[in-house]
Amino acid sequence: MEHLHWHKNRVTILQPKIEGLPDDHNSKPECLFQLSSLIYSVGNFPESKRLVSHALKLWRKQGDDNSVAQTLGYLSDINRLIHLPKEGIEQAKEALEIYERLGNTMGQARCLDNLALSLREDGQLDAAEEAVFRAIALLPEKGQEYRMCLFHQTLGKIYRSKGEVEKTIHHFEVALGIASSFNWHDCLFGIHYNLAGTFYNQCRFKDAQTHLERAKLHAVDSAYELGMAMKLQARAWYEEGRFEEAKTEALHAADVYGGLGAAKGVEDCRKLLQKIEGSLVSPGQSALNCELL
Repeated sequence: MEHLHWHKNRVTILQPKIEGLPDDHNSKPECLFQLSSLIYSVGNFPESKRLVSHALKLWRKQGDDNSVAQTLGYLSDINRLIHLPKEGIEQAKEALEIYERLGNTMGQARCLDNLALSLREDGQLDAAEEAVFRAIALLPEKGQEYRMCLFHQTLGKIYRSKGEVEKTIHHFEVALGIASSFNWHDCLFGIHYNLAGTFYNQCRFKDAQTHLERAKLHAVDSAYELGMAMKLQARAWYEEGRFEEAKTEALHAADVYGGLGAAKGVEDCRKLLQKIEGSLVSPGQSALNCELL
């Protein structure tokens, strides 16, 4: 499952076997967690939440505080993605308290990042910004470049929500410099994707298209990320009035999501296709608004 998660995201036939294990089996919570991570990677966040919530319950029974904290941080991220940020905030805070009690500095830094993202989703932007800088202060000067890259991405998202474009671009470009040095494809996809959205929102179409094409190049091992890039491309072309191209790209994105069982992605594409079809019928009613993300 871990190999599939990192190299070929797809659902595995192991799920019923794992869920069929007795709850007192020592390996069941870890297997549930890894299965949840795999399903998360293909965009089925509600199912991922169900599985990891079961793992959390088992780890609480076992008294494994470190695994409880790790799982709470993961649940915080899922709840943010399914638009339940208040749940995510509480879970991140509980995980942070556990890591503080255990004296786990890196765990605290990760939880502060989870907390910042959930606070951003909840509209608490100043508190989100403060949480990220607290996380950065916990990092050593060397050896945690990957985590620093993620934190700069979080700051980019927060400043984009604040409407501070220069700071948004600066932090994404700092993250890009770090990720490029290590050729981290997962980070590079997210950074280019977010920069594309940022530039589209500024109607800087040439810059946006450049980053979107680069994002696609880094999504070669992740069908879900490729679907994300295709959906963004379709939305951008729709806003530019390129309706036929937008329709084709949205249909391709829907096919990708459908093959993964990512219902939310399919539904988003369906709604976008309805807009595109409406504009094809009445093209004069469409207008460029440059607000994609």
